[in-house]
Amino acid sequence: MRALASIGEVARRFGVTLRALRFYESKGLIHPLRDGHVRYYGPRDLVRIELILKGKQLGFTLAEIISMLGDGRAQVTELMFSPQQALAQIRHLERQHRSIEEALADLRKRYYLMSEPATR
Repeated sequence: MRALASIGEVARRFGVTLRALRFYESKGLIHPLRDGHVRYYGPRDLVRIELILKGKQLGFTLAEIISMLGDGRAQVTELMFSPQQALAQIRHLERQHRSIEEALADLRKRYYLMSEPATR
């Protein structure tokens, strides 16, 4: 029998909260085994959690990730998205990157002005 991991072990392993894991379960993304109130995660769940987190890292919404993973019946080892989705996501992230760079430049300027000794 393959090893099962508790919710606490999985949360620590992936750096997520227990609440996040319960939320993913409520959305049907993962299906841990239950023994009363205790959840046990198998290898399939661990792969799916890894893919969920990869999708989030790539900036996809949870709804998009859900569609990429399918209904959970098939063993998925990779996020499934089209070249068009990849290109759209690249453009989205590039826009976000520009916006963040502009915000950082503005904050740096304001910080510099606040940090200057008052000229008298």
